[in-house]
Amino acid sequence: MKRQAPGAVLLALLLAACQPAADKPAGSATPPADGTTATTGADAVPDAAAPDAEQAPRPEEPGLQVATIDGDQYDLAEHRGKWVVVNFWATWCSPCLKEMPELSALHTMREHISVVGLAYEEIDVPSMQSFLSEHPVAYPIAIIDVYAPPADFETPRGLPMTYLIAPDGKVARQFLGPVTAKEIETAIENNGGPQLDPLPGMEPEKEAGKA
Repeated sequence: MKRQAPGAVLLALLLAACQPAADKPAGSATPPADGTTATTGADAVPDAAAPDAEQAPRPEEPGLQVATIDGDQYDLAEHRGKWVVVNFWATWCSPCLKEMPELSALHTMREHISVVGLAYEEIDVPSMQSFLSEHPVAYPIAIIDVYAPPADFETPRGLPMTYLIAPDGKVARQFLGPVTAKEIETAIENNGGPQLDPLPGMEPEKEAGKA
């Protein structure tokens, strides 16, 4: 029998989709090395609950092994040598949907970047496949058990939540709220990665957003 999510969890997630938030460092032991400012805006999503003071510290090199909706197995360790974007999202989260095209562009157009999407919601595979037929992405998608999320990552208290994993497997940056391709590539550059021209079609939107 399918368990029903506690009302408090549902309320927190719904509230999280409506208010602004900032990104934060990956943890007290691993602050952002690039020194850039936090992501903010009307579409961002906040922490919906206070951090658990008893929460165990997360490893510097998180592991992730999940089944994708295509029936494959995704293992984060197999992507060493690349920058990996681990994106927690949900189908009901409008800021999540807004960032998906740019994440797809990074995945397909940057050889040194790989993306994986972790759907943090109660949804079955056929429903997710139907959703993605209307909102296609180029990167693999896995559905995460909200009662047993990946142990090496913080439990999402707001969506979207994104981790940037360096080629050595360590967390380089954590973003809470929507993130752009430019922000990810800037974080990569400031953590020793390559400096490249903006992805085609992305820069005009960034400039318009700054006006």
